[in-house]
Amino acid sequence: MKEAVPVARPVDHGFAKLMPDVDRERAWLLTVDGAPQSYVDLDDPAHLEFEYARRLGHALDVVAEPGRTLDVVHLGGGALTLPRYVSVTRPGSRQDVVEADEALLELVAGHLPLPEGARVTLHAADARRWLEEAPGDSADVVVADVFGGSRVPAHLTSVSYVGEAARVLRHSGVYLANLPDAAPFAFLRSQLATLATAFEEIVLIAEPGVLRGRRFGNAVLLAAHEPVDVAALARLAAADAFPARVVHGAALREFTGAARAVRDADAVPSPEPPDGAFGIG
Repeated sequence: MKEAVPVARPVDHGFAKLMPDVDRERAWLLTVDGAPQSYVDLDDPAHLEFEYARRLGHALDVVAEPGRTLDVVHLGGGALTLPRYVSVTRPGSRQDVVEADEALLELVAGHLPLPEGARVTLHAADARRWLEEAPGDSADVVVADVFGGSRVPAHLTSVSYVGEAARVLRHSGVYLANLPDAAPFAFLRSQLATLATAFEEIVLIAEPGVLRGRRFGNAVLLAAHEPVDVAALARLAAADAFPARVVHGAALREFTGAARAVRDADAVPSPEPPDGAFGIG
């Protein structure tokens, strides 16, 4: 069999590399400017390698009964890891992927084909601008996994942005976000307060070491109008190869504390990761 070789090229917002995994025959790691963005296994699209991706996968598993088709909007494309996951775990789901870096989309689509039958439409556009033009009540899930380099852009952190996501979601819909931070969690707490302006139900999923302030890391936030199956989510998170805690209710309100919702005029990107937090050669 022909040996897989790395692919490297400039894209619109950096320098991208697709590197084959020596341990999995048709698996690839995508990095942009040395920061890992996505991991995909073309032979097993349900395999999620990164911790945060596994937690987003758990959330996608519990938002509706197994196998039910969903209309999903993915803000941030990467190597299309989660659209692939939804395509095989919920066949027939209609998915839109919004990625600002058109050259990156072309690189991924050209080298890492989507599963056969996947109903995935790719859009080269700014995530917030696309949301603002999308029809209301049109999505079951919005997944926000957008990074400019290693930071979440400021314009995707505000009350106005969250309001647009809530408008696009159906009342039974769920918003998911991947957000990086470290103690004292000023950014993460502000995002919890911001989500609370639009959603009644909020859940935080994170690795215990991150929550205890031991290291910089990713947290996954889930927000909805209707109650979610927190018990099922907690079971999946606890049983994972990378166990995580699920925080909600009074404990989450205590964690959020007196944090204030973010307005556009005050919005800032997520914190810069410390050297070595996520980088790969």
